[in-house]
Amino acid sequence: MRGGRQDAPKAITPPPDVFDTRTHRMARVAVPVLLALVYGYWAAANRRSGGPVTGWNLLFGFLTALVFGVVFYAVLRIAPRLRRETHALLWAAFVGASFGFLYNQAGASLVRSVGIPLIVAAVTFIVFFYRFYTHEDAVGHRVS
Repeated sequence: MRGGRQDAPKAITPPPDVFDTRTHRMARVAVPVLLALVYGYWAAANRRSGGPVTGWNLLFGFLTALVFGVVFYAVLRIAPRLRRETHALLWAAFVGASFGFLYNQAGASLVRSVGIPLIVAAVTFIVFFYRFYTHEDAVGHRVS
C-alpha cells in the first residue's frame, strides 16, 4: 500500500515469441536430427572404448542415430495425445531404454545395464508425471 491506496496486482503476460512459425517448423525436425546424431556418436564412442574409428563403428553410429531419431520423433508426435499417466510412462520408457543402451555399450554388466536405467526411468516418470499433473487437466489439456 502506498499512501493508503492498494495497488492492483499486475497481470502476468507470457514472454513474446521471438521465433516465427518457420523457425518452429525447422526446429521440430532439426532438434530430433541433432540429438540423434549426438546419441549415435556417443553410442559408437562407447562401443569402441577409445579404440580406432572403423567403418563398422561408423555404420553402427549412423544406424543407432537413425533408430534413435525415428523413435524420438515418434515419441514427440504420439506422447502429447496421451493422458498424463501414459504420457509420462512413454517418456520414462524412452529415456530409460536410451540410457540403458548407452550404458550397455560402455561394457557394463547385464544387471547394471538393466538396474540403473530402471532407476533413471523411475525418476523420469516421477518428474514428468509431476510436470504433466501440474500443467494439464485430467484429459491432457494445458492449464493456463
